Amino acid sequence: MGVATVTELKQSISGKRTFRPSLISRHANEWPPTDVSSDLTVEVGTSSFALHKFPLVSRSGKIRRLVAEAKDAKLARLSLHGTPGGAPAFELAAKFCYGVHVDVTVANVAMLRCAAHYLQITDDFSDKSLELRAEAFLRDAVLPSIASSVAVLRSCEALLPAAEDVGLVPRLIAAVATNVCKEQLTSGLSKLDQCAQLKPAAAFADLDPPADWWGKSVAALGLDFFQRLLSAVKAKGLKQETVTRILINYAQNALHGLMARDVHRCGGADADAVKKQRAVVEAIVGLLPAQSRKSPVPMAFLSGLLKTSMAVSASSICRADLEKRIGMQMDQAILEDILIAAGAAVGAPAGQQHALYDTDVVARIFSVFLNLDDDHNEEDDGFDYDSPRSPKQSLLVKAAKLLDSYLAEVALDSNILPSKFISLAELLPDHARVVTDGLYRAVDIFLKVHPNIKEAERYRLCKAIDCQRLTPDACSHAAQNERLPVQMAVQVLYFEQLRLRSAIQAGGGSSMGGHDGAVFFGCAAAAASVQGSVNMRSGSGVGSGAMSPRDNYASVRRENRELKLEVARMRMRLTDLEKDHVSMKRELVRVGPANRLLRGLARSLGRLFRMRPAAEPGLQQLGAKATADAKVLFQRRRRHSIS
Repeated sequence: MGVATVTELKQSISGKRTFRPSLISRHANEWPPTDVSSDLTVEVGTSSFALHKFPLVSRSGKIRRLVAEAKDAKLARLSLHGTPGGAPAFELAAKFCYGVHVDVTVANVAMLRCAAHYLQITDDFSDKSLELRAEAFLRDAVLPSIASSVAVLRSCEALLPAAEDVGLVPRLIAAVATNVCKEQLTSGLSKLDQCAQLKPAAAFADLDPPADWWGKSVAALGLDFFQRLLSAVKAKGLKQETVTRILINYAQNALHGLMARDVHRCGGADADAVKKQRAVVEAIVGLLPAQSRKSPVPMAFLSGLLKTSMAVSASSICRADLEKRIGMQMDQAILEDILIAAGAAVGAPAGQQHALYDTDVVARIFSVFLNLDDDHNEEDDGFDYDSPRSPKQSLLVKAAKLLDSYLAEVALDSNILPSKFISLAELLPDHARVVTDGLYRAVDIFLKVHPNIKEAERYRLCKAIDCQRLTPDACSHAAQNERLPVQMAVQVLYFEQLRLRSAIQAGGGSSMGGHDGAVFFGCAAAAASVQGSVNMRSGSGVGSGAMSPRDNYASVRRENRELKLEVARMRMRLTDLEKDHVSMKRELVRVGPANRLLRGLARSLGRLFRMRPAAEPGLQQLGAKATADAKVLFQRRRRHSIS
């Protein structure tokens, strides 16, 4: 009743064997067959199948060989644990051997192709084999489609190494790469047609990928297949912007939920997860587009990769590559991008406090930025680097503001070493900062948080500040800041006196009107307000007789007397400061070589204090009034501390 004996099976090994028509029609619509008792049990993994020898031997070369080589003529149990795809794949293959219709789909085509190769259900043993059906489906339905190819490639990850043995993986990767480049060319031509029809502003208004973009499905691939696929599409000429978008999607999927604070506590099973994360980060960095100032890789993505690479202890080559990329794209960075948390030092005691931020990484990044001219001068041909409006200078100014903000942030960390903070403050050249208020603010915060630093470190830190580039507000604060060294306070007062002297000399040839002189010096707010009110009245059509000339003259005389008193007080204050400076200079003569600088400052201040404006009485009153106004503003600004 359709059951073949062992002798008949051995005689049919050399040739092809087909089902009798009666058996095919009998079992074409039922599975498993029940009208004939089974004579062979096949074990695949944890599953067992009660089948018949004849249908399996007729179409499977592997089962035919195992039955023929069996020492027991009544072989009743067979183990096929190595079947690719396991029990589901073997069940589909057995159905095919029994003549039951099997639907080949994108989900099972890879499994059927590998199972057919393993069980040898090929044309060598039967006509219209399972291998032939799977190949036809791959050729017609899978390889022409990017989405189908990626889906089948993903299913191949569970079929290794069988999928590699039948050449399925490289064929799928090559098909995806070819189709992606064709799609890129087609979409590029279509965009050109759209741009020709649309206005220039609307031509590139929306370049976001569609919802069913194939790059999103690639994010579900394993790391090995993803690397091979992306390397193939890059070799075919895929745009760097598209490659970057694919990498970002993959990183968000593969590195989702990684927290640096959890990585340092990893142990046991978590260590394996960290190892996988490390491999993913290093692979993504290796697949990034070429290093360039105009790289399409966003700064936020590079910063996130660098922070993650440090959290998972990636290789030094990987971190150095990311640091160089960030340094080359420094013009795109914000404060958040360079605030990189520091891990515990290797070999440090468990209870020892360490700095919150890794300043060494930031120092290396800024060093890369400063050394770009040696390798990338060709991008800036035609510009004068020394010009204040050159691209180089504008980048330096922007980098200086970013560094000053970073210094103000890390200055709040009480565990940061003064030497590291000083090296960062001295990192940029002098011409990078047009105004040094940001650096002064950071230094002031650092001195407030670290009151016990050495005097030599305090002096070196303040030496990095160019007092001539401080704004008047910062000068007023610095002159009264007790945290600064005395040398800097004297230097600030000295430069302020030079500015005042220059202003007086420049105003000597100007109009001698009281209001004009006050506005020129910027030191008489009351006079400016009076002038503004007069202008408003005249412009609005109101008669100028609202304030009589006599009242105006009395008001000016009263203000002049007050300004004279303020000038006298300021002179007394400066005299006291000069005496203190002389006494401190005598004490510091034995300390170090700084006495020459102090002696020079003392002589300069002495000559400045002995000067008297040789001009007519009107000009003397104007200078005294301006000096007193400066003192008034100086006292008002004292209330507003930058720190």
